[in-house]
Amino acid sequence: MKQEKTEFLGIPSFSSPAASGRGQVAVPERWLMRQLLRSLGDPPIRVRFWDGAEIEPVPGAARTTVVIHDRLALWRLIRHPMLHFGDDYSLGRIDVEGDLVEFLDTVFRHRPRMRSSGPTRRQLLERLQRVRRNTLRGSRENIHHHYDIGNSFYRLWLDHEMQYTCAYFPAADMSLEAAQLAKLDHICRKLQLKPGETVVEAGCGWGGLARHMARYYGVKVKAYNISTEQVAYARERVAQEGLADRVEYVLDDYRTIDGEYDAFVSVGMLEHVGTEHYHILGGVIDRVLKPGGRGLLHSIGRNHAQPMSAWAERRIFPGAYPPTLREMMMIFEPYELSVLDVENLRLHYARTLEHWLERYEAQLREVEQMFDAAFVRAWRLYLASSIASFTSGCLQLFQVLFTRPQHNALPWSRAYLYRDPLHKE
Repeated sequence: MKQEKTEFLGIPSFSSPAASGRGQVAVPERWLMRQLLRSLGDPPIRVRFWDGAEIEPVPGAARTTVVIHDRLALWRLIRHPMLHFGDDYSLGRIDVEGDLVEFLDTVFRHRPRMRSSGPTRRQLLERLQRVRRNTLRGSRENIHHHYDIGNSFYRLWLDHEMQYTCAYFPAADMSLEAAQLAKLDHICRKLQLKPGETVVEAGCGWGGLARHMARYYGVKVKAYNISTEQVAYARERVAQEGLADRVEYVLDDYRTIDGEYDAFVSVGMLEHVGTEHYHILGGVIDRVLKPGGRGLLHSIGRNHAQPMSAWAERRIFPGAYPPTLREMMMIFEPYELSVLDVENLRLHYARTLEHWLERYEAQLREVEQMFDAAFVRAWRLYLASSIASFTSGCLQLFQVLFTRPQHNALPWSRAYLYRDPLHKE
């Protein structure tokens, strides 16, 4: 059944562009648009209005053009660009001529740099107003909004293992499938997994990492997730593959994890925890990790503290927040967990997203049949803006390896990370 765009994306209904009052763009409107461009650092992009009039900050330099189709879209863009550009692009009231990723990368690179040590007062107030908090109930609602829209949708453009996190490209020309498999091995090597050990995973997605650890590294895994769609898929796969005696998928929140384990791993969940709950996550890790245990957190991050854009937070990832490394230390420091290694895979995520966007674009007819045209455009914008966020350095991808402070059975170099995998592709 198709879902209405106003229901799924949460975008309010507007009158049609024809009814919104076009006419000729006024001089004050052109001036306000110039001020908006100036506040964005005067990126070399062209703006074209509904009447054909144009603004080009640097004549001849623009490679892409943003087209505003009606007056209401212009005023909404001026009022709240971080929200309404995405909404009106999704609804077709704003278009981009030229490469969408290039346009977004240009905008992101020209935005004035943050020089404060944290988010501004205005950003904090906006975040308090719009975030659905990551309480036990709030987290379930947030995850449902993004991950429970249907496994059939994600199956259209993810790899066979349904990995929805950054792949790892030891060779830049690797296929997405090979790079995702390399990512799973890279994590397992970092954790130095040994046959017979026990692993707990917080936020397991569609369960690919847990199955990989059990199949190729001989460990037993207990994986927690609050997405009903993902857990149902993971349980079906693990039964089909004969791994049910080694992998257990638990439909529950990370805060309920119990037992003792040789390794703790979380890939792509920390973005949904919220810094106000980092002390809880750290307490869970401290409670369940054995004295010689190792742990790894894999998370999108930032170089400086800043909320997500209002559009991404409202329409795509409610409750999400990519932390800085400084903020991630709030998980480890209270419990004296020792950080062993930090790796930034920023460009690997950009390459991963390029693969996803290419596959997504090849499936647009199927996506529109599942949802509608606004959904198609919104997710194109989400994937394209994610690529641009990583290529421009607005986002990072951190893998942080840690252990107990008294654990001394540690390798003397990183050579163990690059040995041959325990399986053949």
